[in-house]
Amino acid sequence: MPPMAKATPAFPYTERDLARFRETQQLAYHCAEQVAAWVEPGVTERQATAELRRRLVAAGVQDFFHVPFAWFGDRTAFRHFHTPLQFFAGNRRLEEGMPYVLDCAPVVDGYTADIGYGGKIGENRVWDRLAADLRVYRELILAEVRARRPLDEVYAAVDAQIAAHGYDNRHQVYPGRVIGHQVTRTTVRGPAGVNVFGFGVRTLQTLGRELISERLHGRSPLWADGRSSRHAPTPGLWAVEPHIGFRGVGIKFEELLVVTEDDAYWLDDDLPHVRRWTATTDEPTTEPTTEPTGAEPTGAEPTDEQTTLEAIR
Repeated sequence: MPPMAKATPAFPYTERDLARFRETQQLAYHCAEQVAAWVEPGVTERQATAELRRRLVAAGVQDFFHVPFAWFGDRTAFRHFHTPLQFFAGNRRLEEGMPYVLDCAPVVDGYTADIGYGGKIGENRVWDRLAADLRVYRELILAEVRARRPLDEVYAAVDAQIAAHGYDNRHQVYPGRVIGHQVTRTTVRGPAGVNVFGFGVRTLQTLGRELISERLHGRSPLWADGRSSRHAPTPGLWAVEPHIGFRGVGIKFEELLVVTEDDAYWLDDDLPHVRRWTATTDEPTTEPTTEPTGAEPTGAEPTDEQTTLEAIR
């Protein structure tokens, strides 16, 4: 007798829940935009994360899924990252022409968002190219999830597009190689605002519970390219963060994807990266932009990369 098909879990949120998640995501992006307007040459990553935290708390954030992050220069592409500690903000200072990434995950009344905001100081045409091409990944991920392809296969499709662009997959550097993870409403009790290894105590309690529950059903709340992600998209909310890089320039978006039993859609289209794409006539490219060399990128700062722009167009 063939094994019984696993039942698809029901979508767990109401329209009111989705509105609250959307509000939290909007709050997170609003604070990131404020910090993006505040940063200038000379500001350090630690100063940027402190300012981001300050603005989030002032806006009503009570807890964090994880502490705010900021990466400047070639750290936006996670060059030479070998341990989880290297993800935390350091003393790297912004310079003219540098890219940066801000990442925060606020929790308001248990509703969680997890966002990534990419920007630059001054001119960086390589960043401009990557920022335009990032739209392709948002469209690709949505189409693949709507087709109910297994999550590991969606990951592989993103990998293939990154290779076609001639870029590097940088989300594979995250712990667990994740391109995304499920987001739930936090209902567990515990001290708010207390972090362990960068994650809120309530987050760790909730994530541990979800890991056990999902594994019992042959699923995982973490979306990567391994065996544990060899299942159809689980109904719920997923924080998705395709992260691409070219030499010393990295960029990503991170936002919430709604997955129902038979459909999927991005929770909100009124976001900075979407507005950027709709405001420009520059079309994203899906053809290879350079021949991959197989060599490890140098991690050079954007100044060197201005001369390589034509090689990636």
